[in-house]
Amino acid sequence: MTTLEQHEADEAAIRQHVDGIIASLRTKDLEAMRRLYAPDVVSFDIEPPLQHVGIEAKLANWARVFEIFQQVDYEVRDLTLAVDDHVAFGHGFGRLSGTLADGATTPGMWVRATYGFRKVDGGWVIAHDQVSVPFDVRTGRGVADLEP
Repeated sequence: MTTLEQHEADEAAIRQHVDGIIASLRTKDLEAMRRLYAPDVVSFDIEPPLQHVGIEAKLANWARVFEIFQQVDYEVRDLTLAVDDHVAFGHGFGRLSGTLADGATTPGMWVRATYGFRKVDGGWVIAHDQVSVPFDVRTGRGVADLEP
């Protein structure tokens, strides 16, 4: 396989990996989520604290989402990837939405997402992720009504 073919194959595998995140969220499958992240993942997630270190901390975040949502949906748009032999990064937009535990539906909000991937034993895992919301500098409040 040429270098170009390998990079194309790696990019396709990473896109499938992101699709795995979406599928695992929709089925609320924490064990499937565990396989998508590096054991030492560092996550700068949307909720405090400033960082979540390790797979157990990352899964605890997703477990809270599963408690809040009766039915979860997740959408990724405009995912752009840069892939090398052993590391890759990507950025795009994500939206978590669905039906809350009380039966109310929420369209969610679009956030900015950045992923850092590492190739381990021939497969890709997320070693770092960061989610952010733009904010109004004057008020210090997040701006949650933007769309890609």
